[in-house]
Amino acid sequence: MAKNGSIILDRDGIGKSLERIAHEILERYKDIHELAVIGIKTRGALLAKRLTDKIKALSGEDVLLGALDITLYRDDLTQVAEQPVVHATEIDFDVEAKTIILVDDVLYTGRTIRCALDALVDFGRPAKIELAVLVDRGHRELPIRADYAGKNIPTTKSEIVHVRLTESDGVDEVVVEAKNG
Repeated sequence: MAKNGSIILDRDGIGKSLERIAHEILERYKDIHELAVIGIKTRGALLAKRLTDKIKALSGEDVLLGALDITLYRDDLTQVAEQPVVHATEIDFDVEAKTIILVDDVLYTGRTIRCALDALVDFGRPAKIELAVLVDRGHRELPIRADYAGKNIPTTKSEIVHVRLTESDGVDEVVVEAKNG
């Protein structure tokens, strides 16, 4: 499905990346009962679901799962859309004193993650927040780093990283392509 770009990860690559992240989380946290995984809407939430499925397959234990909408926390809200679409945040558990694994598809400037941190602490005070991303492409504008990264992809600012997932796009792939114009 990649038109003018390079496929960096295919379905198997995405699956292996998420499995590796699940193993890393389980190595770090032997007791996963105080752990919760929260994905940033939209693709981060889809990846968070897949990640919790992998953790359950490896450990036999369910992990708390939530989804976070950060639309109203964005510092570029007026640039994104004239009428931004706000989705529901789905966190039906207490984040207080939990270790939260925040999940997103691509880590770029760090601004999305900053917004997510602001939104998340409105729900309480977690014991710890860690970041898991499928792709870390560099070019940080804020001092934010991933604790777990599926793949580090060196990019230029004139490139775009597209994460496409079956649930939202009909295909699993990560593509890097040049910006139009």
